[in-house]
Amino acid sequence: MSNELRHPLPPFDQASAIKKVRLAENAWNSREPSAIALAYSTNSEWRNRTEFFHGRKEIIALLTRKWERELDYRLVKELWAYTGNRIAVRFAYEWRDSEHNWYRSYGNENWEFDHSGLMKRRLASINDVQIAEHDRKLKWEGRVRPLDYPELSELGL
Repeated sequence: MSNELRHPLPPFDQASAIKKVRLAENAWNSREPSAIALAYSTNSEWRNRTEFFHGRKEIIALLTRKWERELDYRLVKELWAYTGNRIAVRFAYEWRDSEHNWYRSYGNENWEFDHSGLMKRRLASINDVQIAEHDRKLKWEGRVRPLDYPELSELGL
């Protein structure tokens, strides 16, 4: 059992689930692997694309590799469903590679939280599509999406 608390805590209602999703989005947009890993339990289990990870150390290594490759990363997450200690989200993010090719990655995540609000399981399915730079939709200054910036549904994603 952990003495760390990561609010909001389960069981989730709609407002707390939306808040949890936005906090996760903001954290990932920070691109700070060590800080992001603190939202996950020390024994967290991940499936990310075709890879499987366990624990914060492996999460940090994955995220470090990710942002070495995925430059100018911008992410939007949207609540899909929630119940008890579980949340499902859909997301899209845009990034470019070192040769300035732009991509939009689409996906779904299923999250399961422990009683402390730490994510103990993250199952992610992600697909990448190359896009032209002028087709980008996730453009804002800074790392955190402004509160008045459209959600995925409003962007047609």
